[in-house]
Amino acid sequence: QVQLVESGGGLVQPGGSLRLSCAASGSGFSIYAMGWYRQAPGKQRDLVSRITSGGSTNVADSVKGRFTISRDNAKNTVYLQMNSLKPEDTAVYYCNADPSTFAKARMGFTEVWGQGTLVTVSS
Repeated sequence: QVQLVESGGGLVQPGGSLRLSCAASGSGFSIYAMGWYRQAPGKQRDLVSRITSGGSTNVADSVKGRFTISRDNAKNTVYLQMNSLKPEDTAVYYCNADPSTFAKARMGFTEVWGQGTLVTVSS
């Protein structure tokens, strides 16, 4: 099981860039699929991007071509590179760790969330 801490949020102008980091402590990072979600005030939490333990990625249509997810298993860290930021990207961004079916069934691992980091896109 892991614990997650996000960092890198802040205030950025439209069109700017920001890189979020999610550092995992504990054990088992490499067997988790990792995801970034975001939640604006009064809105639901939505998936932004996800990367599997094997390195396959997907991104939401709203950020396709602008955001890139990556992971460094040696550093137990997942990143979200955000470019061409828009005001509608403003939200609290959460890191998520989703264990494999094997890890859930055989090791009792469960889904884990970080505390979130605020990204504000405004001029």
